[in-house]
Amino acid sequence: MPSSPGYTRDYKREAQIESPKAKKDRIKRVLARRKAIKEGRVAKHSTQQIDHKKPLRSGGSNAKSNQRVVSRSKNTSDNGQHPGKKQNRKRK
Repeated sequence: MPSSPGYTRDYKREAQIESPKAKKDRIKRVLARRKAIKEGRVAKHSTQQIDHKKPLRSGGSNAKSNQRVVSRSKNTSDNGQHPGKKQNRKRK
């Protein structure tokens, strides 16, 4: 979403249109980060993120063995894909 003067994000609207599966996966990601903070693997306000080796969208679990700590840029650029391959996204 564009960030422009006068723009405010409508979180209630976003929550209404989120699918139940997407909501469950988001909750799993949040819980994984909170657990990693408690264990000391990630600092509370760091830019590091918890990456799932096998993504939740592909049936991966939230087990510690399926998680790793990576930088934000690595997690968003790689996103579990191999170089040169396109993401398998369902288009509407």
